[in-house]
Order: sequence, then structure tokens, then C-alpha cells
Amino acid sequence: MLNNKSILITGGTGSFGKKFIEKILKDYNPKKIIIYSRDEYKQMLVKQKFAKDIDKLRFFIGDVRDKERLYRAFDGVDYVIHAAAMKQVPACEYNPFEAIKTNIHGAQNIVDAAIDCKVKKVVALSTDKAVNPINLYGGTKLVSDKLFISGNSYVGDKDTVFSVVRYGNVAGSRGSVIPFFKKLIDNGEKELPITDFRMTRFWITLDQGVDLVFKALRESKGGETYISKIPSFKIIDLAKSMCEDYKPSEVGIREGEKIHEVMITKDDSRHTYEYENHYIIYPHFSWWNKERYFTEGGKIVKDGFEYHSGKNSDWMDIDDLKKEIDKLVLD
Repeated sequence: MLNNKSILITGGTGSFGKKFIEKILKDYNPKKIIIYSRDEYKQMLVKQKFAKDIDKLRFFIGDVRDKERLYRAFDGVDYVIHAAAMKQVPACEYNPFEAIKTNIHGAQNIVDAAIDCKVKKVVALSTDKAVNPINLYGGTKLVSDKLFISGNSYVGDKDTVFSVVRYGNVAGSRGSVIPFFKKLIDNGEKELPITDFRMTRFWITLDQGVDLVFKALRESKGGETYISKIPSFKIIDLAKSMCEDYKPSEVGIREGEKIHEVMITKDDSRHTYEYENHYIIYPHFSWWNKERYFTEGGKIVKDGFEYHSGKNSDWMDIDDLKKEIDKLVLD
């Protein structure tokens, strides 16, 4: 699929980008991989990490807000993975106009550039926070998702395909709860702060997130939102798995935080199909038709179905969490 192809990753110096590059170089022989980001220091670190494959890598300093630069970067590109975003909830709340410029205007720029430069496929990374959003980050990502899905109706006689991949916080990723708890434990703390003892989350590893993107690259026909089937866990069980004699401390919900993650709403269930290891939400627009865009093998979920971390049928207990945490390589 990616042999002798040119692939561009926006925000390619982050955890996802580095793992994605690693898997491409391991499983394929690409023509080139373009890392598009605005942080030259992180680009230097990626150069060092993949020094033996440097002939396959290209480094573009650029911002998704800069449409002219995107057009230059997209020239001759076959596939685009859009991972760049403002992601920190408090930062987006305090800098709303900047979040809109990056997450919404940047998405529109990528849609325009991909169509005009005849990119074959674009896969955009989404988040659970885009589902029934209660903070600005989630709101901007909801709009971003809509822009990419609707981009399929603007391609005209070109062959560009847009799809979305949605998952929550990646286990062990920078800024997430596992490295936060680990730092406290390493400093000798026994009291781990939990915002709400009822809180649940989905568990997805970086490898699983990357694999879902590869699935979208292989199978997408236009307009799909892909969601992995993954287990849930309780945050209080996560704390117990990391520190058996910890003292629980309930500190209250933070600004823009949810008690549970939701990946698929009840309203989306009418357009959601279940596959062996994932779900696909198909768009409900006049341009979409099942004959052209549907992936065979799916079965529509029951009306009213909701993919909700607190109502999941698959759960991790404390022993499961211990085993999985031991496997993590923290960024």
C-alpha cells in the first residue's frame, strides 16, 4: 500500500508521528515520509531517532494555518495523516482564537490543499472530546471532523478520500494520567489525586491507535469515522494498580473534564456499523450512498446503542492494568 509512496504527517514529531514513522519504515518501503511541524527542535530529535533511515525522511517547518506552505508541502504527496492540533484543554480555553485557527482553519486548509494537490487519501485524527463536546478543544475537533467528512463532497472529479479516526487519551502518552501518577509515586507520594471516584476511561495503546490509522488508509472509501473496540477501566483501579498502598484523594472535576468517555452517541447509532475489531460511523449526507462507500462485513448496531466507557462490556481489572502498564514505554 505505501511502497514507493510519499506520505506526509502533520504534527509528525509527536508520540503518534514517531510511532507511525517507525511502523512505516518497518513494514513498507516508502518513497519518502514528510514530517510537517513547526518545532525545529523536535524535528531534530526525530532526525536523530531515525538516523539510519534519514534518506527516506523530509522535514518541513510549517504550520497548518499557513495554506501556502501546505500547498508546497503537499506537492506530489500520496497520503496525508493529520495529527497536528492544539490538544490541551486549559490552553484552548484560555486561547480560544488560537485553537480555532489551528484546529478549524487548519483543517479547512488541509482539505483545500489535499484536493487541489490531488492527494489520494487523508486520515484525520479525532478525539472522544469531539463527541458531545463540553470544552473548546472538543468543539473545535467536532468542527474539524465535520470538515474532513464533508470534504468528500467537494472533490469533484478528483479521487481524494477523507476519513477520520477517533480515540481518547493514549495510555502513557505525554500529559496523561499514567506518567502523572508515576511521577508522584517516584517522588514518594502515597496520595494520588483522582478528580472523581466514578471516573472511567477507554484503554488504547499507541500501537492500537496507529494500527487503526493504517486500517483507514487501506480501507476507507470516503466519509468514515473509525473507532476501535477497546476495554474500559476505572481511574481508581488504575491508581491501585500503580500503588497498592496509595491513599485515594478525590479533588473534583477539572475544567472541561468528563466523568466518562463517549465515542459513539445514541444519535449516531442509526449510522454506525459494527465490524470484528472496530466500528464505523458513516455520514448521513445526500452525496453518500451505500453502493459506493460502504465497507462490506459490517452489521448495523441496535438503535440507541452508545459506545460509552462506563457502559462497556469489556473491562480491565487491577491485574490487567498492571500487566499493560508494565509494557508501556512512557514518552
